[in-house]
Amino acid sequence: MQSEAGLCALGLLFLLHTVLGEVQPGVLVFCDDPVVEKAASSALDKFNEKVLVGHKLALYQILEASKAENDSGSVFSVQFSSRRSDCAAGSSKPWIECNYLPDGRKKPFACTATVFMTDTETETTQVECQIAEPVTPELAQCLGCPEEVEANSEDLRVPLNTSVNKYNSISDSTHLFKLHTIGYTTRQVVAGFRYKLSFDMRKTTCAKAEHKELNDLCELDDKDLEFVNCNSTVDVAPWRHELPEANVECEPGALSTMFTRRRPPGFSPLRNVVDLHQSSSSNIAQPSANTASAKPESSEEEDVTAAPLPDPVPATEAAAVSPFHCPSKPWKEFSPVAPTPADPTGAGPALAPTPSEGDFTDLDLVDALV
Repeated sequence: MQSEAGLCALGLLFLLHTVLGEVQPGVLVFCDDPVVEKAASSALDKFNEKVLVGHKLALYQILEASKAENDSGSVFSVQFSSRRSDCAAGSSKPWIECNYLPDGRKKPFACTATVFMTDTETETTQVECQIAEPVTPELAQCLGCPEEVEANSEDLRVPLNTSVNKYNSISDSTHLFKLHTIGYTTRQVVAGFRYKLSFDMRKTTCAKAEHKELNDLCELDDKDLEFVNCNSTVDVAPWRHELPEANVECEPGALSTMFTRRRPPGFSPLRNVVDLHQSSSSNIAQPSANTASAKPESSEEEDVTAAPLPDPVPATEAAAVSPFHCPSKPWKEFSPVAPTPADPTGAGPALAPTPSEGDFTDLDLVDALV
């Protein structure tokens, strides 16, 4: 049996050598060469014969091509990209008479092919296009899991004020501290709402001996810059008519700029927690006359906008720069249909998918706890 298999392998090698001859090493050729375009067209015809459902593929750009000679003809190795056309699979209409599918995906499909050509014959011996769509896992909504809270959320007012007041009541500092910047914050449904906060504070001019709590007279001490950064866990259950419970751990120094966010306008930890439950309006500290020219408190950090990345070189310019005109110009202009925005208000995508009717949400967990 082994000898018969060996003879079969030798026979196939002999047949291949007889048909193709001895192939010499390939050399790069121009991507816009009409012969290369003919080879890519033949490869697409061959591939579309195997497409039974959906739409045929149409050529987009030729990315790279090489040519090798043998005793019988030329062997072209072509790398090209393609897009779905508006011609249905199995139709007799050739792809070259089709247009691109306007709602097709923006990124073209990558294809490779090997085409044998003579003066009278063109035969595609191998063609492959990566048309399988990548699998994108969708995360199901995790009920009861921590979720990030935006820094400008009104929900953070109570836990932040509670944390600041807790620190001022237990710290050994001679002065009160005021909220400076906010870092990463999350909220989780437990026996109520559990907030995990990271933030830092600055020393104020209010001495504890004279002021029991922060008030409008407490200004940042510009002569003695002192920071503390904290991690806090605050449990809030307003329906139980109980004050929030906070566990605060702090250490000297400002919060790392990698984790800071702008303090939302209107945030001011100047009122005690009871007042926060009784009133939805906020008391914002007014700057004194001697600090009117100073930088506003709510904008201690400047927005840093990264320099925009350079636009990619258009295919027409890239073809002019490449010595082999690769990639080639697109076969046709692709004008995709703009997708319908998920949020017509322009507020951007939601952090979590909107639950369908009948699905459970975190609010159902809260209702179950009441």
